[in-house]
Amino acid sequence: MPRSFREHVDEEILEGAASLFAQHGFAQTSLQAVADAVGLSKAGLLHHFPTKDALFTAAQDVVRVQSERVHGMVADLPPGQARDRRALELLVDIALDRPGLVALALGPLSHPDTSDPKTGDIAGDGGRIFEIFALDPQTGDPERLVRVMGALSALAVLSLAANRAGERTGWRPHIVATCLDALGYHHAARPETEHGKA
Repeated sequence: MPRSFREHVDEEILEGAASLFAQHGFAQTSLQAVADAVGLSKAGLLHHFPTKDALFTAAQDVVRVQSERVHGMVADLPPGQARDRRALELLVDIALDRPGLVALALGPLSHPDTSDPKTGDIAGDGGRIFEIFALDPQTGDPERLVRVMGALSALAVLSLAANRAGERTGWRPHIVATCLDALGYHHAARPETEHGKA
């Protein structure tokens, strides 16, 4: 079912807002900055989202829905390389389409801001991002925790870079391979290059 114009505009607003929240935190992101980033007047932005809290909550909801969707698609797979690969492929696809939302979701993994409770704990929302990788961050193996956090941080940074470089399709297999390397699956199905295997 095709999206309505309003749904498309709301998605663009949420993507722009999420990117700013991820970069500057909730407290330091103004509605005017969001409006400027998405090409609306402040009044136009308020027509879609009546408050900054409503805007942030909507972005959190999108992150939660996407996390739950990915978790649902891998939950039946046993922990291990096949599950991790599938999870990374799904997360990379989301990140390439919605880099701001992924940056908001994964930002606290690399730079938690305890002074900004809104953006400081979004990834901790039920630990869903860790459940995707069959990991309990409180009791799980510390090496596995570090590897998952490293893979997710690489995913976020590389997806943003791919979008900025206009290389979403070309970089996708390399991002997945890099994240698999971070998880300890060295050279697990490296992408083909025009010169043969990478």
